[in-house]
Amino acid sequence: MDEPEYTLHFGVYGVVIEQGHILCIHKNSGPYKNRYDLPGGSQEPGEGLTETLVREVYEETGQKVKKYSHPRIYDTFIKPHTKSVTTHHVFALYTVSLHEEVSDLPLYVADGLNDSDGVTWVKISELNELNASPLILKVLDEQSNKETTIDKSRYEHWTVIYKKLNNNQNQRR
Repeated sequence: MDEPEYTLHFGVYGVVIEQGHILCIHKNSGPYKNRYDLPGGSQEPGEGLTETLVREVYEETGQKVKKYSHPRIYDTFIKPHTKSVTTHHVFALYTVSLHEEVSDLPLYVADGLNDSDGVTWVKISELNELNASPLILKVLDEQSNKETTIDKSRYEHWTVIYKKLNNNQNQRR
């Protein structure tokens, strides 16, 4: 029997929660395309975790990180139903606060085209497996104080969404 094929992806992400809403990016590529996701991404050579956090949050939100705290690490296994490869996504999360001033998002970033089409505040109660990335689902587990939050999550038949999400939540709370 053939062994399943795996790839490994590591990223660093910021979590901003205010008044029952979470700051999300509109993902425009990859397995989380057209889902709400957290701002963040992959490290560049020589970058530390917090350097990656600050750079990626700025690239994807246009806002500078004012403060970061509460580091934690989780992992999930994602297998799109149309692919034979499972991605093991390991991610470090930091709780962040942002400066109010907003810059335009760059089209190109350190690792190519920007995979963020901008940000939106979404009510935590409106996020679910049909519209959010596994990173946000893990934050929802944290918010619910689930005992299994620290355990891996697994999505065996992940669906990539090719139609854009409804962007009614674009305004800040």
